[in-house]
Amino acid sequence: MLIMSKIVIEVRKNSNENSSSVLRRFSRRMQESGILQSVKSSRYSKRKDSKLKIKQSALKYLKKRAQKDRLRKLGKIH
Repeated sequence: MLIMSKIVIEVRKNSNENSSSVLRRFSRRMQESGILQSVKSSRYSKRKDSKLKIKQSALKYLKKRAQKDRLRKLGKIH
């Protein structure tokens, strides 16, 4: 489980500084904080299903299977 604390990164522009250097400083601080790495690593991770959901899907599967078996016995499907 990924627990992220709130991290605020603030960069203020100095009087003799241009926009590109401010942007560069901001991106460097973002990399140092590790926020982007943790977000990217958890981007495609999938949470595990709860026990209730697993049981419900198993019951649904069994119900469909029983219905197919019944239809096979009646000769309605092959």
